[in-house]
Amino acid sequence: MVPRQEAAQPPATPGPSATRESEPAAKDPVQGSEARSAADGPVDVHPVSTSPTREFDASPLGQPSFVFFGTVAAVSLLFDVVSKAWAEIYFNHRLLGHSVEVVAQHLSLVLAYNKGGAWGLGHGWSDALRLPFFLLVSVAAIVFIVSLYARLLPSQNALKWGLPLVLGGALGNLTDRIVRNQVIDFIDYRADWVRTMNEWLAGTIVPHWSITDHWPTFNVADVAICAGVGLMAVDMLFSRRGGSVEAARAAPDDSKPVEATTGDAASVPSDPVAAEARSPSTEVSD
Repeated sequence: MVPRQEAAQPPATPGPSATRESEPAAKDPVQGSEARSAADGPVDVHPVSTSPTREFDASPLGQPSFVFFGTVAAVSLLFDVVSKAWAEIYFNHRLLGHSVEVVAQHLSLVLAYNKGGAWGLGHGWSDALRLPFFLLVSVAAIVFIVSLYARLLPSQNALKWGLPLVLGGALGNLTDRIVRNQVIDFIDYRADWVRTMNEWLAGTIVPHWSITDHWPTFNVADVAICAGVGLMAVDMLFSRRGGSVEAARAAPDDSKPVEATTGDAASVPSDPVAAEARSPSTEVSD
């Protein structure tokens, strides 16, 4: 008995689903770069600050101008020299030593010569000691003023005006000491508060201080020096406060959110489909 042979069946052709399973998944170049970046190592996280960055402007254009410095100092010096020449000519040749009352019992003009400094400092010194001393002090003050002005910041407006005023006044009195060996004063001031101040000085600091309502006679150079010193005091009082406010504004804000950066990738998507596409594909074999 011959065994029955079954008809040979043709090999089954794989269907569309089997073909899709056997074929490797297409690789997206962008997703591949993301997968390689993730496989290379851990993600580096860097804080990103959104506050603007301020850079110090070291340009000389931002610094106070020495043209302005020289102009203010020259104007102060000119006013002082002209006013002293006028006072000497007017009182010596026209009034013959008399005074002119400007404000009754308070302000008057009278010619006076001072061989010393403020409040008659060094008035009784010899010429060999007094002149070199005041010359040395004046030159040191001028060098200090110029060097300080060269380091000013653009925001220091008080010192921008104060330093050239002090320089002009110092040059005015220095010119008098060189030309006349004494300083011309012609502005005389009296007030009750001056007497009160002198009484306090005599009772607390200087026992033999003279008590009077008369302020020492002064000139235009002294006015410029006092105004400049007052502006320097204003800068000392308010420059630190202004600097601390600017520093606080320029400081970065640490409360901003942190963003992640991964080499070429700007961000890591959280979509599971994209994550599956980034994983290595597997081939299905028969």
